[in-house]
Amino acid sequence: MFGTDTRKRRGSAVALLAAASLMLTLAGCGVDPITPADARGNAAGSDDKQGAQGATGSARSAEPVDCARTKCIALTFDAGPGKDTPHLLDVLKEKKVPATFFLLGKKHVDRYPEVVKRIADEGHEVANHTWTHRILTDLEADEVRDELSRTQDAIEKITGSRPTLMRPPQGRTDDTVSEVSRDLGLAQILWSVTAKDYSTTDSELIRKRVLEGARGDGIILLHDIYDGTVPAVPGIIDELKDRGFTFVTVPQLLAPGKAEPGAVYRP
Repeated sequence: MFGTDTRKRRGSAVALLAAASLMLTLAGCGVDPITPADARGNAAGSDDKQGAQGATGSARSAEPVDCARTKCIALTFDAGPGKDTPHLLDVLKEKKVPATFFLLGKKHVDRYPEVVKRIADEGHEVANHTWTHRILTDLEADEVRDELSRTQDAIEKITGSRPTLMRPPQGRTDDTVSEVSRDLGLAQILWSVTAKDYSTTDSELIRKRVLEGARGDGIILLHDIYDGTVPAVPGIIDELKDRGFTFVTVPQLLAPGKAEPGAVYRP
């Protein structure tokens, strides 16, 4: 049996390896990530000058947000919904903050359909995080398609709309994943800061990690399925608002550009 210190060292090594593998995956597969600023710049010559429109509902501002001029940041949650998601939605509603939810199909979308509907009804962006959280770069193209399509179908059945965004588990993508995503009308969204909330229940530590990494045009990755995460969210929101950040969904962050199917977006 391994002692506590040995297990901790192994856990740290695995985390470092996962981070290194993500960088290698992106660097070696021909995938060229697009920044939010690039997405906006690419659309600068188009006729769409509306900026990031706020939707009706409690979560979003009624005024458009121009993230080229405003210090914007996107709050995103992976792998839900879960038992704490309704409380999270209460917090977001109270603080009038929109978020983007990358939902997991099996045991989440199919277990909490009423929460999925509430996420959509309250003006948040509903997105795809696969059916069973398999690492997509380990799969054949038809398996990747199944992982994404099943969640697309389940979400559409509940909300009436198919997501246009996906987040690959662990951020791992390659040319095959990009091709399937393009076929399914899904853009791939990565992140700029994560609290690694899968490894701790310390809400103060989660808050600290997010605040240390927050910057303009950032995308925050959290998970609403872990015990320490939702309690950390009010403090994260309040501090970032005090620093002058405006919270937006991922599509709002890219506007007037639009997330193109198959493309990878990362701040």
